[in-house]
Amino acid sequence: MTKIIDLSLPHQNFASESYPPSITHTTHEEGARRLAALAKIDPSDFENGMALASDQVNASTHSGTHVDAPYHYGPTVDGKPAKTIDQVPLEWCYGNGVVLDFRHLEQGSEISVEDVTTALQKINHTLKEGDIVLVQTGADKFWGTNAYLPAQSGLGMDATEYILKQGVKCIGIDGWGLDRPVAKMVESYHKTGNQKDLWPSHFYGRRVEYLQVEKMANLDKLPPTGFKVAVFPVKIERGSAGWTRAVAIFED
Repeated sequence: MTKIIDLSLPHQNFASESYPPSITHTTHEEGARRLAALAKIDPSDFENGMALASDQVNASTHSGTHVDAPYHYGPTVDGKPAKTIDQVPLEWCYGNGVVLDFRHLEQGSEISVEDVTTALQKINHTLKEGDIVLVQTGADKFWGTNAYLPAQSGLGMDATEYILKQGVKCIGIDGWGLDRPVAKMVESYHKTGNQKDLWPSHFYGRRVEYLQVEKMANLDKLPPTGFKVAVFPVKIERGSAGWTRAVAIFED
């Protein structure tokens, strides 16, 4: 018996993110008029005057639940051309899931190496090559409100480096991005003048190749380990990201 849990947020109009999609829905009646014009028949020729509904989506590849390709972080990784989303090995997008719970941390805080190792100790797990690490902050519970964007904590560069050194190629999070909220990063930057305060985990991807899965959901429905994660992205030529219907898969 296979059980599948949806780990995705919807693409929707007026979504609580920085660049929400614009979606137009065409009804069955409108579809009849459109197809009738194409086929040079009358809309009433369709049963009940109805044909096919459809949707027009104008959206960033980074809206909704999506996978960031290495190219998103920069044009090169360690001096080599960075992979776009259509070049990402699909093996990176399927693996054993590991949920690290950081819901106890203050909103906007930076997740440290110590936070990561403590979370791993709590679930008695050692990261292995191919694991997909899911960072749980609880931010998804604020989706649909103005509180969503600042609700999460975010991985610091050192914590990201530590996870990737264990052989991990894919890290997901239930917030807007893998780094801290923008306001917190900018606040730190103005205090220190250090560029490393700005999107540190993203820009670490210029040194080590990996994927981020952003705006996930329902990590509270998962155990810490014992399931597979699938986050296959839509194949967009030369894309910096691709939408995904992220899921957790349990096999009895």
